[in-house]
Amino acid sequence: MYTVIINPDVFDTLDTLSKDIIDRVWKKLNRLQEDKQRRHLEFGCDFFVEEVGQYRIGYKVFENEKIIKIYFIGKHKDYEKWYKQSKSWWLDGSNKN
Repeated sequence: MYTVIINPDVFDTLDTLSKDIIDRVWKKLNRLQEDKQRRHLEFGCDFFVEEVGQYRIGYKVFENEKIIKIYFIGKHKDYEKWYKQSKSWWLDGSNKN
């Protein structure tokens, strides 16, 4: 079982979501703790993505520590912006955690 850690910046987004969406996101996060099937953000990228309706969850898995760290939760449009930013992180190696 994995421990899910949410990056503090993500809590600002969670505060803006409806209770229904928050409930669905929490269910997905709980499933992430046990689910081994993950979809990479892009081939060769350290990030993974999960879908919750029109919302996306961007995260990394740290296998040795059994940790899943959540870096993004938001609408698809905002996810595309985050994706472009995160892509530059993993291409230049500046985001190690």
